[in-house]
Amino acid sequence: MLNLTTLRKQLHTLIDPESQKTYAHFFKEPVKFYGIRTPVVQKFAKKIRQEIKHEDKKTIWWYCESLLQSDYCEEAFIVCEWTYAMRKQYEEKDFAVFTSWIEKYINNRAKCDTFCNHTIGDFVEQFPSYLTQLKQRTKSKNRRVKRAAAVSLIIPARRGKFLPDVFQIADNLLTDEDDMVQKWYGRLLKVASQAHQQEVFDYVMKHKAKMPRTALRYAIEKMPKELKAQAMKK
Repeated sequence: MLNLTTLRKQLHTLIDPESQKTYAHFFKEPVKFYGIRTPVVQKFAKKIRQEIKHEDKKTIWWYCESLLQSDYCEEAFIVCEWTYAMRKQYEEKDFAVFTSWIEKYINNRAKCDTFCNHTIGDFVEQFPSYLTQLKQRTKSKNRRVKRAAAVSLIIPARRGKFLPDVFQIADNLLTDEDDMVQKWYGRLLKVASQAHQQEVFDYVMKHKAKMPRTALRYAIEKMPKELKAQAMKK
């Protein structure tokens, strides 16, 4: 049985003063952190994962939620490592677990990006029927939930997958006034453009009159200069 008190004592031994400064400068909002370099957290998470690999998934999910409840960034990153490492054991019922964690505990962009890029992204690749529920979350009043919907398709979109769903997420978030939401659906379009440049360009041109300039700039960032010029022209 994993002792979380012991785990947290071990984390304290990994604190790095320079990383504490980096965390403090990285976030605009107040966050809880130890101040541990990300590669160190990842290595630590993998080490502990080996120690609990014989535990059943229900128990590991309990450990994960307990770590998330602390609100420390590094403990959330451990959860991201563990859940992604267990991706071959995902079941459809895990979607409800993962989305409840997003609503309750994923409260800054570092946690959101790490958890959604990998855990949720891999889940929907395995169970694409859940894309419908993912897209519905763009209608949430919670900015983190809306952002999570976009971020979750970043890696599949980079592989050229789910283009119609990418466009539907962008449609749903198109005129959102939150600049963080604008940046991340714009980034989703940018990533999708790596495999589907013409389709994304056509989408941008069709919607640029309504699309906030923040989202537009992100969407066309990787495109050739001539396409960027056309998209930016008023």
